[in-house]
Amino acid sequence: MIPVVVRNVVTEAQGVVRLVLGSEEGADLPCFEAGAHIDLHLPSGLIRQYSLCRMQSEAQYYEIAVLKDPQSRGGSAEVHRLKIGDGLSISEPKNHFPLIDTKRHSVLVAGGIGVTPMLPMAQCLQKMGLPFEFHYCAKSPETAAFSSALENSSFADKMHFHYSQDPSSGRMDVVNVLSRHSNDSELYICGPADFINYVLLQAKMLGWPEDRLHREFFAAPALDEKVSENSAFKVKIHSSGEVFDVEADQSIFEVLDNNGVFLAVSCESGVCGTCQTGVIHGVPDHRDVFLTDKEHTQGRLVMPCCSRSKTPVLELDL
Repeated sequence: MIPVVVRNVVTEAQGVVRLVLGSEEGADLPCFEAGAHIDLHLPSGLIRQYSLCRMQSEAQYYEIAVLKDPQSRGGSAEVHRLKIGDGLSISEPKNHFPLIDTKRHSVLVAGGIGVTPMLPMAQCLQKMGLPFEFHYCAKSPETAAFSSALENSSFADKMHFHYSQDPSSGRMDVVNVLSRHSNDSELYICGPADFINYVLLQAKMLGWPEDRLHREFFAAPALDEKVSENSAFKVKIHSSGEVFDVEADQSIFEVLDNNGVFLAVSCESGVCGTCQTGVIHGVPDHRDVFLTDKEHTQGRLVMPCCSRSKTPVLELDL
């Protein structure tokens, strides 16, 4: 863990604050690549993941931007109560949403606060002289964090703003945008779950290959009636041969934790990828949004924080 101090708090848009986090003694913080996030350990004990929203201009600072979510489980509301001088702990940067090392055209699509990992991506692509376009979807300029900065950025000519409540702008024509680049581009998308799923569905219908669709969810979509279909199963630990019962109202992680089997977990909703675990035998019942459709089909990995088993026994590579 890295101790940091809140050095500045800035209102970036309606309901969005940007925090500048600095190292305690002014030492350099670990460097990171575009798309990275940190685990933020809040005073209450809550742990939340937030994208680093700008590339470092000074090595001792990180910046995150957080939307106060009306459906907040407490994390974003607590972030909005933080003040300059408050001490926090963070993890080293992790990156499950990196830019792919390719010379292909990149299409960046941000929905609302999903702009945070996209901004450093655009900064990097611009610096490297690689072709890209950046589509930013929000309700209005007032709710769009960093809109002014993006309008005046070095890549302003690559920006496309889509404001659903602005008649002069309107919603993004997803099919039109994606149909122009299905053969020559990488797609990066971040935002609300329903927004991401809709864009990915349109991309697949237009023939985009799965390996060129890159996404990061901030929250898992609703499971609809799946939750009521939970059934009990057993989880087996490959290294020890131990077998534990997972009841219908328990997660794999809870059972492992109760039996002294350590597994790093953060989001507990299948979003962040922290608990990704190999599967030796059995068929996972995937409930995460971190793994790709291909990885779900292969069944070699599972997120024990939220996913379950379709077979009586699920043997894990632990």
